[in-house]
Amino acid sequence: MSSVIGFANEEAAVMGLSRMYRQYGFRHYKMSKFEEYDLYSQNKDFLLGSSVIAFTDTNGSLMALKPDVTLSIVKNSSDTFSEPEKVYYSENVYRVDKGTHRFKEIMQLGLECIGDLGVYDLSEVIMLAKRSLDAVCERNILDISHMGFIKGLLENENLSSRKMNKLVDCIRSKNTLEMEDRCKEFGVSFDAANALKKLTSIYGAFPKCIAELKSISINDRTNDAIEELESIYSFLESCGCENGVNLDFSIVNDLDYYNGVIFNGFIDRVPNAVLSGGRYDNLMRKFGKKSGAVGFAVYLDQLSRLMCSDEEYDVDVLLLCEKACDLSALAKAVQDITNSGKSVRVQHSAGSVKYKTLMRLNGTEVETVENND
Repeated sequence: MSSVIGFANEEAAVMGLSRMYRQYGFRHYKMSKFEEYDLYSQNKDFLLGSSVIAFTDTNGSLMALKPDVTLSIVKNSSDTFSEPEKVYYSENVYRVDKGTHRFKEIMQLGLECIGDLGVYDLSEVIMLAKRSLDAVCERNILDISHMGFIKGLLENENLSSRKMNKLVDCIRSKNTLEMEDRCKEFGVSFDAANALKKLTSIYGAFPKCIAELKSISINDRTNDAIEELESIYSFLESCGCENGVNLDFSIVNDLDYYNGVIFNGFIDRVPNAVLSGGRYDNLMRKFGKKSGAVGFAVYLDQLSRLMCSDEEYDVDVLLLCEKACDLSALAKAVQDITNSGKSVRVQHSAGSVKYKTLMRLNGTEVETVENND
């Protein structure tokens, strides 16, 4: 049975994507299961949820099981302006599952690029995000937006962070009526209010949407954001990664943390984003660091549900044998099967195992009993 999933299971996905990230010079980052609770309590708005599992250490310190990896990487990164620090990770995080609303241990895979970032660094990370989606599923979409464009529209409006994020919420929900009411309430200028309302409807292929962005650009900051988006898309075209890449300004995040390009990745038959990322220089500033930062995470818990549902067989070959069989012949048969690249399970009876091929060891010879492949 063909599957939309490019990896058979979570372990294969981690290995395959990790290999890809290493090819582009990202080194493996390993962290502890625990961090000081304050790291997360002071940055709850950056997390997907505010719930954290906390406990008191033997020395009296309040600790937490990590619900996020990016915060730890930022905390421990060197504030360098030489070559960017490029790391990838595969770590278990502990957070409330959206489906069950209970805490769950989730494997998360991702990468971060930290330092004096140029357009190539941003483009490379987004290219790897798209190739990660391609490796997981042929039918995928990468939606991109730019917090710098939104911030540029509000640059001269003298709005508090709270009011700006209220307007961002309107863009996220594509609610033009509420946007109009909020702009009047906050005293947003006519040009900026008009641009914000138009921004809620922008979605689709890059060339068309870039033209729409240019029609509502009002200053150098919004022009710079457009220029960066055009450069990134040109890079993706050069790498053959432009298919399924859209502009969508309902993809927004907290302005207190994110300042540039942000993106979400979706695959066929999974309703939620399986990948998300963006540029978060503002988070670096909260840690007193001057470097830029961009990265993304792949949510393997979203993929695992689909992987499990797509597994028609437990094993390629089920090899049956008697308890008192010739062990040397059995070992040779198992080795021959694994050397051919197939998985094999040895049992005395078939039981409930789902197999492609059923084989039996008779004496020193192996015979095929049933073939479902």
